[in-house]
Amino acid sequence: MTDILLIQPPIRDFYLTVKRTIPYGLACIAAVLRKEGFSVEIFDGLSTSKSRILDLPGEMDYLRQFYPKPDQSPFGLFHQYRHFGYSFEHIGRVARDSGAFLVGISALFTPYFQEVLKVAESVKRFHPTCRIVIGGHHPTAFPRSAMEHSALDFVIRGEGEISMPLLARALKTGTAVASIPGIVFRKKDGTLHVNEPAAVDNLDHLPLPATDLIKQGFYQRKNKGSAVITTSRGCPLNCTYCSLGASSFVPYRRRSVTSVIKELETEITRNNVRFIDVEDENISFDRKWFLHLLKEIKNRFAGYGPEFRAMNGLLPSTIDDETVHAMQEAGFKTLNLSLGSTSRAQLRRFNRPDVRQAFDRALQSAEKYGLNAVGYVIVGAPDQRANESLVDLLSLAARRVLIGISVFYPAPGSRDFEQCRTKNILPGTFSLMRSSALPLSHTTTRKEVVTLLRLGRILNFMKYLSDLETAPSGASMPRASVKQGDNRIQVGRKLLRMFLNDCKIRGMTPDGKIFEHNISIPLTHRFIQNLKNIRIRGTR
Repeated sequence: MTDILLIQPPIRDFYLTVKRTIPYGLACIAAVLRKEGFSVEIFDGLSTSKSRILDLPGEMDYLRQFYPKPDQSPFGLFHQYRHFGYSFEHIGRVARDSGAFLVGISALFTPYFQEVLKVAESVKRFHPTCRIVIGGHHPTAFPRSAMEHSALDFVIRGEGEISMPLLARALKTGTAVASIPGIVFRKKDGTLHVNEPAAVDNLDHLPLPATDLIKQGFYQRKNKGSAVITTSRGCPLNCTYCSLGASSFVPYRRRSVTSVIKELETEITRNNVRFIDVEDENISFDRKWFLHLLKEIKNRFAGYGPEFRAMNGLLPSTIDDETVHAMQEAGFKTLNLSLGSTSRAQLRRFNRPDVRQAFDRALQSAEKYGLNAVGYVIVGAPDQRANESLVDLLSLAARRVLIGISVFYPAPGSRDFEQCRTKNILPGTFSLMRSSALPLSHTTTRKEVVTLLRLGRILNFMKYLSDLETAPSGASMPRASVKQGDNRIQVGRKLLRMFLNDCKIRGMTPDGKIFEHNISIPLTHRFIQNLKNIRIRGTR
């Protein structure tokens, strides 16, 4: 029997990036609950390789024209919509068997809120005497609509490390909950009591995350452990697409280097972790602090050989040659760089710093110190034009960088979300507010967005071929997402020749049939015409 059960729900989507689903936030909350004397378990509803194919939801029916068939070529995107993780019924039985008096469910992402509700409904059905609380970004932004669902007893807004122990203690002792920071509940008259979001003042005062409660074996990478860490919360910038910037309720706070090293000590030496993703919004913002951290990592963990990654993307203007060198010595093998756009007009719309020159300097440093590089651009934002995004892709084609395309989605709490609401272009349901659903069709149409995605795949394949041609004899090269051996590369070469000849992007079904994708021919024509004047640069 346990006092409190924390649940990461399963998700339903076209794909799942396992290495980014470690339930770190739940581990942080579990550590505080433990410190207050409660017994805690984490059930990770995603920690299974099982998935099952689902019918495409009715609201997503328009995607059939863009993801019509399984595509085994290097230019494929999505096809099958799946349930990733354990069944809702299984999670309900886990909750019942736990005997927990309080069940907390993570609700981080708006498009997956229906899965959160299904978990809550299943938990209530199997374990009706427990109280259910949800927390995360979605209920923080939409507390009232979340509480319309009868399976939910409470919402916690903001950072749960403050509110969860107070709620658990109040339920255990039968005392009032109204004064708990961030709490939302139904009053006796049926109206809602809604408190402002809670935020931790000093991150160093928090205990280290209870990562021993995470199913470590599921997240192994090359037979070694993987981990997530955050060294700060919030961001001092005010980009319009982000809900965690300076205009949000989340203040920018940074942990001490000593605190971060202590957490890494636990993960690397005790849990045998060798891959660490730093999930900060802006880890390198304070250059002096970042250099100090990198130096301490190098000095303390060099013998263990950890690999670090900052998958959220680094702001190029916050790093320089010295920083990149220090990152390489600390164990970074890839620079994930947030470019946003090469268009001055689009950067102004994003209220984002112009980092184009800093981006090029960072690429030069990455090459100098032997790091790979990924450059992220956003496509499909409100008022963004497809031609602007095409220029972004062509610009990256000539640089030593892998192209990462982020399809814009309206994040609740961001300025762009409100802009989309004002323009009446928000998707009709929460479930459509995800990149894979191509959520907007504004000044860049959905057909143009999906075309840009496939053009990004084509360029990355061309970069791969360039690397093959320039690789030393006998050098080992990573495959370009090969699923059926080297034949897929041969098929890619054939489809690439056809594309360059007639501007049509094709795919190949598992049984070897070639078919045409639904794309914008004017956009691919402009792409090919401009590509003639560009020398494709590989990524090595």
